[in-house]
Amino acid sequence: MLFMLIVKASKNSEAGNLPSPELMEAMDQYNEDLVKSGVRVMAKGLHPSSNGIRLAFPGEKPVVTDGPFKETKELIAGFILIDVKSREEAIEWAIRMPDPQGHGEGQIELRQVF
Repeated sequence: MLFMLIVKASKNSEAGNLPSPELMEAMDQYNEDLVKSGVRVMAKGLHPSSNGIRLAFPGEKPVVTDGPFKETKELIAGFILIDVKSREEAIEWAIRMPDPQGHGEGQIELRQVF
């Protein structure tokens, strides 16, 4: 079963600031554990929304809007795609992830992939 751990953006990640060295080390260890267990399919961080583009479809022609986008709670800073045996296993891996933004600001959304 494929699941995506979606790392939500914060004001800090939208500013393009890198995590602390301690958090980078913890995330590196987490990713290494995912790889060693054989569940990690892919993991990537995303550029801030200032480099992003949104398309809306209000009618016949799409409307293209350049970033940045203001509502950080709706933005994604990165993702990890995992292949696990069950929903419970996906939750276990999500719980093990260090706070991706540090300082209690991080939020992860876990979604199953069709």
